[in-house]
Parts: sequence; C-alpha cells; structure tokens
Amino acid sequence: MLDFMTQLTNLKRPKLLVSAARLGQNDYRRKTHLKRILGGAIPTKASATLIQLFDLENHQNTLRKTRDATYSAARHTEVLIALIAEHQRKHSI
Repeated sequence: MLDFMTQLTNLKRPKLLVSAARLGQNDYRRKTHLKRILGGAIPTKASATLIQLFDLENHQNTLRKTRDATYSAARHTEVLIALIAEHQRKHSI
C-alpha cells in the first residue's frame, strides 16, 4: 500500500475541485466538520481517519466519473477539504 503522501500526490482531480478544496481549508473545523463527514465518531488514530477519508473521496470520485445521479460536488469538495486538512494535521504534529 502506498503511503498517504504518495496517494495524496497521485490524486488526479479537476482543477476547479482542488481549488475549491484549497480555499475551503481556512474554514475547516475538525470537530464540527469531520464528525459530520465521517458520520459519527472521529477515530483516535490519524492514519485511521485518513484511510476513511481516502475511501470516501475515492467513492465520491467514482460517482463523479460515472456521472451517477447521487454525486454531489459539494460533498466531494468537503471530503477533499477534510482529507487535505487531516493530512496536513498529521504531518504538523
């Protein structure tokens, strides 16, 4: 399995989606947003959180690419914001 940095670096997403996620970083509040995004408790280990976020983001990207009617650009953006923020948090500790 690739390390998180490699996985994050290898993500190929539309520029608009990535730009929106980067702009959203300033408003990201871990306690509030992460609990909602993950649908419950926040894992105690940073790696477990990142794994869940990678899975969620991958699912959102699959929905986007297949043009699934349930795809939400807003949801995809918030998951990507959390993924980037949590990755930065893990590496700043």
